[in-house]
Amino acid sequence: MKLANFETFVLLSRLRHFGRTADQLHTTQPAISSRIAALEQELGVRLIEREGRKFHLTPAGHAALTVIEKLLTDYERLKVSFADPDQFAVTLRIGAIDAIVQTWLPSFYQKLRDVFPRAQIDIIVDTTTNLLSGMRDGEIDLNFCLDPVLEEGYRSFVVCTYSMSWVASPKLAKAGRVYSVAELGAMPLITFQRHTPPYRAIAPYFQDESVLASQLSFSNSLTTMIRLTIDGFGVAAVPTLCVAKDIEAGLLIDMNVAKPLPPMQFIANYHPAPGGVLMERVVSLAKETASGFCASIDPAKAWV
Repeated sequence: MKLANFETFVLLSRLRHFGRTADQLHTTQPAISSRIAALEQELGVRLIEREGRKFHLTPAGHAALTVIEKLLTDYERLKVSFADPDQFAVTLRIGAIDAIVQTWLPSFYQKLRDVFPRAQIDIIVDTTTNLLSGMRDGEIDLNFCLDPVLEEGYRSFVVCTYSMSWVASPKLAKAGRVYSVAELGAMPLITFQRHTPPYRAIAPYFQDESVLASQLSFSNSLTTMIRLTIDGFGVAAVPTLCVAKDIEAGLLIDMNVAKPLPPMQFIANYHPAPGGVLMERVVSLAKETASGFCASIDPAKAWV
């Protein structure tokens, strides 16, 4: 049996797509089919059943997947035990939304550089929807966003939680004044795109009070939202940490509101195998970084 056949089977089981599996392994779809056929011949059972362009694992395939994932993890752990971390020339593809990029991602990047100095580290900054899609397509190894991957084989956990604030330029809002939901709804609002996780979190703020926001502008970029808010184009609900310096500089006002915003949880998603041992170390570094960051600031603004 060839290790490549095991790795191909595990990756194909996760991606559920021959083309994407071939692309990630830098080979062809016929080569993927050949590896699966060779593994099936060695084991003497059918591992997958094709249904047109789709396929599913057979009961034997599910049983084999459990054993093979453990085998690959044990093999990876063995390699790690013999190797010098300086020699790990791995590629780590990390995805994150703006709020994480603006806070502790640089520290996480530095930790990865310290532990894996020869690693190629790719940072992908995008929306939650696109980051989850990239993970399902095998293009991202670990991401930090607002939703979990609720599919077999993935792991998710809350990596940190941030408080939220309504902010506005001094041109639009007055410091110290208490704003009702209706008063906020009457102001121009700058918010995240419809049907996105952050929009879904903010929309009930008004709907629960039977208030309709009158003027809405949408953006898929937190940085853009903050810039437009500073320039006086509207008010925005954002993680307090991401505008702390702007509030301190007097560019924005942290609005006093009658109804506080609920905090926002950030979710880490990853797939533990194959190569599970290295990913476990990377995930551990992420938890350590997020915890250290939150411990270093006002506990009312961020926590784990």
